[in-house]
Amino acid sequence: MRLLAIVTLACLAGCSHPLEIAGEGDIVSASGERGCSLEEYNSGAPTCSENYISGAYDEIYQALPRPGWEFEGWGNCQHANPQTQYCGFSVPAKTVQDFWGNTVPPLVAYFTKFSAAVPPITDLYDATTNLEPAQQISTASALITRFADRARDRHAREDEFQSYDHYLSFYWEHRTAAVEIVDTIGRGGNTITFNVTTQWKLSPNEAELRFFYRGINTVAEYHNNGVMTRIDDTHYTRNVSYNSKTNAPLQIGDRLEFELSQFLEGVPNGRNNYYGTTYLYIVGQGIVPWETRGIFGDFSTEREDSFPISATGWLGGETTLPYEYSNEPDNHFLQMATNLSSINGQNFVLGRRVHHTDFEDGGHNESPQNPPFDALAGLLGNHYVNHSCVSCHTRNGRALPPAVGQPLKRYLVKVGDANGNPDPLIGAVLQPESSMGNPEAGVTLGPWQESNGLRRPSFVFSGVQPEYFSARIAPQLVGLGLLEAIKEDDIKALADPNDLNGDGISGRISRISDPESGHTRLGRYGWRAEQATVRHQVASALNTDLGVMTSTFSNPDCGQAQTDCGASGTELPDEHLDTLTDYISLLGMRARRGLDEPVALRGEALFDAAGCLNCHVNTFDTTAHHPHAELRNQTIHPYTDLLLHDMGPGLASTLDEIHASGREWRTAPLWGIGLTADVSGGEAYLHDGRARTLDEAILWHGGEAEVSKQAYVALTAAERLALVTFLKTL
Repeated sequence: MRLLAIVTLACLAGCSHPLEIAGEGDIVSASGERGCSLEEYNSGAPTCSENYISGAYDEIYQALPRPGWEFEGWGNCQHANPQTQYCGFSVPAKTVQDFWGNTVPPLVAYFTKFSAAVPPITDLYDATTNLEPAQQISTASALITRFADRARDRHAREDEFQSYDHYLSFYWEHRTAAVEIVDTIGRGGNTITFNVTTQWKLSPNEAELRFFYRGINTVAEYHNNGVMTRIDDTHYTRNVSYNSKTNAPLQIGDRLEFELSQFLEGVPNGRNNYYGTTYLYIVGQGIVPWETRGIFGDFSTEREDSFPISATGWLGGETTLPYEYSNEPDNHFLQMATNLSSINGQNFVLGRRVHHTDFEDGGHNESPQNPPFDALAGLLGNHYVNHSCVSCHTRNGRALPPAVGQPLKRYLVKVGDANGNPDPLIGAVLQPESSMGNPEAGVTLGPWQESNGLRRPSFVFSGVQPEYFSARIAPQLVGLGLLEAIKEDDIKALADPNDLNGDGISGRISRISDPESGHTRLGRYGWRAEQATVRHQVASALNTDLGVMTSTFSNPDCGQAQTDCGASGTELPDEHLDTLTDYISLLGMRARRGLDEPVALRGEALFDAAGCLNCHVNTFDTTAHHPHAELRNQTIHPYTDLLLHDMGPGLASTLDEIHASGREWRTAPLWGIGLTADVSGGEAYLHDGRARTLDEAILWHGGEAEVSKQAYVALTAAERLALVTFLKTL
């Protein structure tokens, strides 16, 4: 609870600003010119003062909680930074000359005291976290970049084949490579060296590494084609020092597009010949997401040459992918992060195999040449929702509702009692399938209920009719690792559970018990922020959706009256849980599109003006302490605050859960939302898929979002179209 007493720091002549502290903490000047603490005032020290200022005044304050307390928010702060505990204050000269403490409201910092009932949140990562090696390091003699690549069927720009972004048979066997770029340009050297480590030996005369896109006869032609020098069966190298496009030695800032070919020799399974990913390397900088410019065949243009995408389009920071040119729009969400570390390439594809495996028979859902994963066969639980991860998360995109009368195959239906406890007959999740021939219950989509152009679903249950339930459709999976890397303090600074700033928005942190450590964590995942990490989210889905027990969740989802739930214990070894977690964490995010499109830019301004950014926060910097190098120190644009918000009765479910009411939902990230139709083959938004368009999704907003919705409703038709156009660029 919050300490009731408020310490008021009176303003005397020469005082800079009246300060108040609610709870235990300090308000400290970030410039170091003064510090205000409770001890000073309780001991009778002068109030926060400094020399008289005769001109305009600007200052930045920081709120510092004491042990056992947590910063909650600012009151009367003119320029609060939504991602820190800082407050900026700016006062014009006339107000200062009039002893502005008498005319300007006091600056207030609120702190929450923790008790056993409300424990403090423990950060996921800090300075003690074990870190994977950096993906890029800078030395006095070279810039060294280490990343992973995978085998491809065709080339990046060959839209006629549609065979670049998809995955080939046996993609997890011998078909990834670790690449090291040693760039000495501008550091006493004149050469860039590419060192390649493969999983299998390459054909001696076909181990190609191509430099500098040419695009004259085909869109797969390069100026500098050459075979790498073999060191041994799995190590190869090649140097480049001359820019074939400018006919000059390499210089810092040069664009070096390259493509590795993994032409294997006598690989045990599958074919031998593969190409690789097309990367754009900026000399002296590193690998960047790219776009093409010009028209192939038109020599007056760049002929589809590669250029860096503007940094404003890097939704996922350095994980951001290039634009797609192979005419495979349904594969947008299946790609490795652009900056995937050299040590994680094989883990990524091994985790992908788990994701695509049927836990009943071990079958792989893609190429018929892929053999069963026997180690996972037979793990499907007594009660389950589906057979594999990809059955719900097809192509890692948003699911679509079924036809009326059909089962909710790609939904999770949470159930419980009036207090949010698991339903005694079927547990916390309705699992409509059973390997024992005795399903818990069934649920199908009932007729849609339409009103004023909006629809809401109805659900038909069989076997059991839960009084309290919440149906949730499968969300997209890209970007989850980056959400885990957002710093807790940045999210907590956005929370305003008591609406202290009076803007009508009272986002609330979801406090979750860590199933492995018991620590209280900040919830980030799920429609109601019920899990704190990607690993926990993955393990929870395995547990309830597939009935597969892991070391994280080793007990089956079971009501107290059930007797056929199966035994407890770890079924899926940690090595497979770990690689699956890595795969989900390290998926690449497609770049924002339409960066120079006037309608989209107008829509972005309208999105801001309507107050949408109050919850759909666009920018964060990730922590320096995340274990994965790919996710550390990234500037990302997820468009979420990861907080719980009351969205009003229109979106409410009947189920109140332990950590969230039936009206509360986590702010859904918007990155990738514009690719929904491409990936999913249709559009469905919000927690139960009711919205058929983004316009409908906005019109369903209520509660804390009511003011923003009304601002949207007040727009002209052209303005509403512009705002939606902006969303579709994400």
